[in-house]
Amino acid sequence: MICLRRFLPCHVPALVAALALLASSSALAADRPNIVFILADDLGYGEVGCYGQEKIKTPHLDRLAEQGMRFLQHYTGAPVCAPARCSLMTGQHLGHAEIRGNRDSGNGRVFPGQLPISDEIVTIAEALKPAGYATGAFGKWGLGPSNTTGSPIKQGFDRFFGYNGQRNAHSYYPFFLDSDEREQRINAGLIYGHQRKPSGPVDADDYRLQNYAPDLILDEALKFIDKNKDQPFFLYLPFVEPHVAMQPPQEWIDRYPEAWDAEKGVYRGQNGYLPHPRPRAAYAAMISDLDEHVGTVLERLESHGLADNTLVVFTSDNGTTHGSRDPQFHVGGVDAEFFASTAGLRGYKGSVYEGGIRVPCIVRWPGRVPAGSTTDTPSYFPDWFPTLCGVADAPLPQDQQLDGVDLRAVLTGETLPERTEPMIWDFHNYGGQVAVREGRWKAVRRNLLKKPSAWELYDLRTDPEEQHDVADQHADRVAQMEAAYLQNRSVEPDFPVPFYDKQTPESK
Repeated sequence: MICLRRFLPCHVPALVAALALLASSSALAADRPNIVFILADDLGYGEVGCYGQEKIKTPHLDRLAEQGMRFLQHYTGAPVCAPARCSLMTGQHLGHAEIRGNRDSGNGRVFPGQLPISDEIVTIAEALKPAGYATGAFGKWGLGPSNTTGSPIKQGFDRFFGYNGQRNAHSYYPFFLDSDEREQRINAGLIYGHQRKPSGPVDADDYRLQNYAPDLILDEALKFIDKNKDQPFFLYLPFVEPHVAMQPPQEWIDRYPEAWDAEKGVYRGQNGYLPHPRPRAAYAAMISDLDEHVGTVLERLESHGLADNTLVVFTSDNGTTHGSRDPQFHVGGVDAEFFASTAGLRGYKGSVYEGGIRVPCIVRWPGRVPAGSTTDTPSYFPDWFPTLCGVADAPLPQDQQLDGVDLRAVLTGETLPERTEPMIWDFHNYGGQVAVREGRWKAVRRNLLKKPSAWELYDLRTDPEEQHDVADQHADRVAQMEAAYLQNRSVEPDFPVPFYDKQTPESK
């Protein structure tokens, strides 16, 4: 049931208006575009062909870019999974979001799910439902276990199928997936996503079972399209690829050269997750398999004649995974240097430097978004809430802090006015980090949970690789950006940053 009080004042005229809105939604269906939002997991800025990738095959995403717009300065809401998804779903940057880092729910289960978002928070799905949209999510959720306030079914989605929690998603052959709020067994056993094999042969088949979860998730997403093809729908596809462990289909591995893996050899799980005999080929295979799934979704839209009336967004929740104990590989056996995964940007997943938070973003909306176009407009996850609501002509929640701007002007090739507030990342993990972007300037501060480092300042117009810290030359600029950050954050008890919490205006 939709809680109308979130959108309109609770008095009789408002109630009448709300009921009228619901009653008229079916009549407006033909005028409202479908929305398909595809979110990759740990896909780096440079890991797609249309963003400069030369080794990994991504023909469907490259074609999507030819038909739409590439964002060259698009950012996730956070450099790791749960807070990024919270920022996306609720339209809030990390200075205001309820979830500011990865944290388990603490329910004591083997796969506990993440700390749940509250019942009071309004998600994009909840905002679109009063406008007559069917809503479905298929993939990895990460914002609260089933039967809690954070469950996707309790946060506006009519249908959910996939991994409710992140830890279960560490294996592509899990024992179960979540179907709405019930666990559905998909394999007779479980391939646990963290194993090592220090010696002896490594066989990829040792880490496979009958049912490959991404294929099952894709099938359910296609059923959702088939079922709702005659009404407007919001299809959220947080696919799990290419997050490790590496367990892609063998047919994709075989399409990549065996010579790739001759240099470093097998990966034995020494940096976490599962061993693999051909880690470079396997990682490329994961991205190509993801690309093929995107292509399948686009084909299904076309088969129903929906492509021209569907806004498609493709992006990633953060950058590619970072280094670990064995310097030959990143976490899970990824070789980010071999693939130039960040396209020269500094940092990886878990970092608020550009390589951790700048992500590929492609938007297609035939007849509205110019084909083959690009934009340099800086944008980030909080922007999608007002943008998608604007596209759907859906009312915004009146009592929720929204930190994004409406990007519809950008999508049509126009210029977006400068933001009145900075872009902010108030990240609780990896020692505690903050980043603030205003125009060409980006300020970064690290180690906030222990002994804070000095502020760093980068001019992204001349130094997108963040190699030249100019904080000493622009002390006034740094002070101004720190003040703006403090004015645009709240204290979140579940993710404390004592150093700044005591300076935040509301805490005084």
